[in-house]
Amino acid sequence: MTKYLILTEKPSARRNFEKALGGLSGHFADFDYELTNLRGHVMTLAEPQDQVPDTLTTQIKSWDLKDLPWDLNQFNWKRTYIVSKNPRTGKQESTKSLLDDFKKKASQGFDGIVIATDTDPSGEGDLLAWEAIDAIKWTGPVYRANFVDESEKGLRKALEHLKPILSFQEHGPLQKGLARNKWDFASMQLTRAATTLTKKQGYPFVSRQGRLKSAMILRVYQQLEAIKNYQRVPFFENRYHDENGHTYARSVNKDEAPDFRYTSQEEAQIQETLPETATPVVISTQPKETQPPKLLDLASLSAILAKEGFQAKEVAATYQKLYEAKIVSYPRTEDKTITPEQYEDLRPLVDKIAQTVGVDVSLLTRREPRKTHVQEKGAHGANRPGPVVPSSLEGLLTYGPSAPKIYEVLAKNYLAMMAENYHYTQIKAQLAELPNFTTTINQPQSQGWHLVYQDQDEEEDQTRSTQGIGQQARRFLYEGQNKKPTAPTWKWLKTFLERYNIGTGATRTNTYGELTSGKNAYMIDQKGKISLTDSGLAAAILVQDTYIANPKTTKRVFDIFDQVGRFEMTADEALHSLNVTVAHDLPIMAENVKQLENAIEKPTSYEPKEKVSGEWHGEEVTFNASFSGHRFTAEEVAQLLSGEVITFQAMSKKGKSYTAKGQLAKKRYKGKDFIGFDLILDKKKTRKMKK
Repeated sequence: MTKYLILTEKPSARRNFEKALGGLSGHFADFDYELTNLRGHVMTLAEPQDQVPDTLTTQIKSWDLKDLPWDLNQFNWKRTYIVSKNPRTGKQESTKSLLDDFKKKASQGFDGIVIATDTDPSGEGDLLAWEAIDAIKWTGPVYRANFVDESEKGLRKALEHLKPILSFQEHGPLQKGLARNKWDFASMQLTRAATTLTKKQGYPFVSRQGRLKSAMILRVYQQLEAIKNYQRVPFFENRYHDENGHTYARSVNKDEAPDFRYTSQEEAQIQETLPETATPVVISTQPKETQPPKLLDLASLSAILAKEGFQAKEVAATYQKLYEAKIVSYPRTEDKTITPEQYEDLRPLVDKIAQTVGVDVSLLTRREPRKTHVQEKGAHGANRPGPVVPSSLEGLLTYGPSAPKIYEVLAKNYLAMMAENYHYTQIKAQLAELPNFTTTINQPQSQGWHLVYQDQDEEEDQTRSTQGIGQQARRFLYEGQNKKPTAPTWKWLKTFLERYNIGTGATRTNTYGELTSGKNAYMIDQKGKISLTDSGLAAAILVQDTYIANPKTTKRVFDIFDQVGRFEMTADEALHSLNVTVAHDLPIMAENVKQLENAIEKPTSYEPKEKVSGEWHGEEVTFNASFSGHRFTAEEVAQLLSGEVITFQAMSKKGKSYTAKGQLAKKRYKGKDFIGFDLILDKKKTRKMKK
């Protein structure tokens, strides 16, 4: 009997498969199986200096602009184990032990390994599985189980339709994920350049740059600058309004400066001789309707919740927990619709979902699939409720603060497509004596889906009214102004990314969450409204006019990854766009950094440390020119470079003088290796001090 080892992405996913199949091992379909799991990525690309021949190590380790850009043809793209701190024990742990267990298990007579990691649009799930399979040097057959969700039905269906993977090179999703992985890794050159330039200018910021985050930071900066530089230019024009509150005005095309707008009240009154009153007349009456809004993605959902104070990072993390509990659907989807099968899966649960979120079931009269929302395409389907329906919203708080609101908004958005269309009558009217003065009134007739869900993306209808036109309109002087730039919000930024079709909803949300959280945040999100921190401002200034921050370039890079997945381009060929980007952007960043002093106050406590360089053990090194208040003399620098131990008088942080003794050594700080003065402690004195 054929026996497969099914590889899942993490323990929670393995447990879902275990429940779907009836055990950790057993028989399913026409094969025996055993389940095992990874813990996300178990391998990572080694440090840049470990990717190249020894002769290039010094250059690749350098953060100096003269050593950039890198020659990526020299890279071997070697991977290594991931070392991280265990949150429970506080100890450093390597993924080697997990891979050793996987290798031992895989050697126990399996006829193939089944990749059962997430089927996500970026190829991430395929990449992390292949990293593990390659690490254990597995040479047997490999299969892919593609599932749209982690429901028992979905997992079983995926295992009934296993897809053989003929080779590493012929697996499209993997090649796509690999291209993205290499591109992002090599783009750290821009982070190094930006950080080096910023620090040389006297600012202690780490300037992280990337194909999506740079575009987002720059767009916010440009909008804030437009607001700062906005100058109000008032105008005056004659309009009419009737006793029912409707305004009659002449139409104005976008960017047009009509001759009936004046710079002062006096000019408006003098230049036009218009009657004080006029008679409104209806010119057309037409029934109209609107369909329910499109289904949400994770970015749209998080933008809605941002207005209530929920941060994007928390929303993304909470949504993931709800997904693992099957309460909501797969988060990292590109789909805008759902399939007929997905619709049918939720059909029996509609009334229960409605009851949980407080929607009147009698409003849900359209139970047949709408063609606008349900189509024979896609994979995971748009974001929606999952097969597990909570008994109450309050009970969801165990998953995270935003969990009740996530489910409420997502469920109401989904249920809206089962409500009737919103119907209204559109009345167009004009003034009998002045026909170019018109108005439009939308009179609601049947609220339909509006009673189920409030569409946050729907333009506010200023013309909605229950009143018909009045009997008489009276002239008044209207004061307007040139349009002020909109304040940047998460919803506004999301719309910008959608316009350029950059990333999925989940990618946008996760990147936004990264930019707005932690002590090194680049943006501040206050109920959806965005401002920049000093480090964010510096990062934005540096990437003006660069390719890395250009939305069209960013979109092109996403397209290139798709091309790799379709075998229209290799992963290595895709890196050419990165080479072009780095070569173009480095000199622009070097010029842009000069603008920082006019934009950000330089920290008084920060002074760039003086460096000295030379050959040490056959390697060109750079290290701090001073230690603990003592500046090394030329003789001491020569002694240190020759490997000698030196002694000098130093000053402690408490202001006490002491004799320092030491030599140059390889050191490590915050995960980075560097060469620096290494103090040799007197063990006897140390023991005496401890006593």
